[in-house]
Amino acid sequence: LRDKAAVARTPGVGPKVAERIVTELKDKAPAFANVDPAVVSLTGAIDEARAPRPVTDAISALVNLGYGQPQAAAAVAAASRSAGEHAEVAQLIRLGLKELAK
Repeated sequence: LRDKAAVARTPGVGPKVAERIVTELKDKAPAFANVDPAVVSLTGAIDEARAPRPVTDAISALVNLGYGQPQAAAAVAAASRSAGEHAEVAQLIRLGLKELAK
């Protein structure tokens, strides 16, 4: 999140704008700044190609809310384990958001 060079690689964003973006957002998204390694290790727990539809829909919803794919997949994996295999999309999203808030 504090990688000015990565932000500057975006088309239309120069080094000054990248620095401004990074500076303004550094305190607004602390959940993305430091990802817990335990959460990252959960990303392999879901194979989206073979995952049930509610799981893939929940991951997609979290990604559309602005979370990264690995974080969303890890949160939904944890939510799926706690909710059981017949959980509905809304329940997985709610539990996934709680997981991401930790």
